[in-house]
Amino acid sequence: MIWLFYLVLTIVGALLHMLIAKTPLVYTFLLYIFIIEVGVSGIVAFLAHAFNADKIAKYIGWPAGSPFQYEVACANLSYGILGILCIWLRESFWFATAIACSVFLLGAGIGHVREIIKNKNFAPGNAGFPLYSDFIKPAAIWILLIIYNLH
Repeated sequence: MIWLFYLVLTIVGALLHMLIAKTPLVYTFLLYIFIIEVGVSGIVAFLAHAFNADKIAKYIGWPAGSPFQYEVACANLSYGILGILCIWLRESFWFATAIACSVFLLGAGIGHVREIIKNKNFAPGNAGFPLYSDFIKPAAIWILLIIYNLH
């Protein structure tokens, strides 16, 4: 359910920002997607995978105690930091951030689909909203980046 919180925070934050600062729509939504959907969610995912690994493993349908949990945590932290840096490093840095988070998220999404097919893993963290988010988030980022750069 934290995913819904990120989405609402992104939309409300971007709308308030546009109303107060009179910034363009695509620019503002890109900024907030990078900060919240990439940055904050990446750092929170790092904390969950690093410090609550067994609970997260169960949610995803993985066995507890896997050393790969920490590696996934660090991957989340890396793109989370990139997302937060988008506050100060804008435009051209956004492409690097989009590439990094897209590679991880699309790879994770493919991994979820493989788990569903191979192991019939329909756990909420494997076949639920995180699966859809792994594909929707990169698509939204790239669509908005293309629109933004066409102007």
